[in-house]
Amino acid sequence: MRSNPAPVVRARGEMATVGEVTPTPTIKTVAEAAGVSPASVSRALNGNPSIAPEIVERVMRAADAVGYRPNGIARSLRTRTTKVIALLIPDIGNPFFTAVARGVTDAAEAEGYTVLLCNTDEDPEKERRHLAVAEQARVAGVVLSPQGRDTDISRLRQSRIPVVVIDRPLREKTDAIVVRSFAGARAATSHLIDQGWSRPACVTGPASADTARARLRGYRAAIREHSGLPEIVAHADFRQEGATLAARELLDQPDPPDAFFVANAPMALGTLAALAERNLRVGSDVGFVSFDDAPWAPYMTPPISVVAQPAHPLGERAARLLMESLRTPTERRPRRITLSPTLIVRASSLRPPRG
Repeated sequence: MRSNPAPVVRARGEMATVGEVTPTPTIKTVAEAAGVSPASVSRALNGNPSIAPEIVERVMRAADAVGYRPNGIARSLRTRTTKVIALLIPDIGNPFFTAVARGVTDAAEAEGYTVLLCNTDEDPEKERRHLAVAEQARVAGVVLSPQGRDTDISRLRQSRIPVVVIDRPLREKTDAIVVRSFAGARAATSHLIDQGWSRPACVTGPASADTARARLRGYRAAIREHSGLPEIVAHADFRQEGATLAARELLDQPDPPDAFFVANAPMALGTLAALAERNLRVGSDVGFVSFDDAPWAPYMTPPISVVAQPAHPLGERAARLLMESLRTPTERRPRRITLSPTLIVRASSLRPPRG
């Protein structure tokens, strides 16, 4: 009797021929590829919150590379066996997102969920990787502040993982909670003009960010309502260092601005640094309003006028909206909640009397 030939094992990616058997990847295969223990792979794949995010990401990349897919993943996605939600934000150093994260965490923990915090750094590739980790780790849901309107959440959709978008809307329809950035920027700029500042500038974020565009539109609307005033605009990267460079360029113009509306708190610090370099006194030589009421704003000299966003309530509502989706996972029309900011006037924007 002729015996069957032994199967030939080839590395992943090599061409197999008739009669060859491609081995099925196992947890051990993933562990070897990721350089971790099989136990760590198991915990990462099961969404155990004790595993560090960087280990989870390494395991997920290795699982993709070797073609490993847990047998029970589809069933687990349907039944939502994990009690972990992922929160993706662009900058944990921004006080607004710090407060949002606290709101999400407070509401989620009240429902027995753990929050996995992911910082995307406004980087589309980092955002893509974190979203892939969230999908493969079988999180119960995702709260996302997207890098742009075209952030891809299709894998989450396919896996029936609910998504709530915060701060910046997506082109794809999904539950969203946003703040009226246009209205806040318009109110801040109008306030500066009403105080007698005649050349207010706008230092806003990158043109790819919806919030940056909305705040610029609000600034421009206020300028148009007061005919004869120039538009003075600079874009930066929503970070302190970028705003310092942008403010320097504006101040170096032949006819520099006499007031600033700045699009977020880190950028406000950067702009204030540029003003200090030139010994310009806020509230005396220059008017100043920042979007977001950072914890330090009331304690500056002088205190900083701000457009305050309801950051903690926004985070809480986002988590609760996600919990509602988990309790009633049937198809429904996406919900959009819009919150209003508040202009808080302090000394930085008040023009002193002319005498």
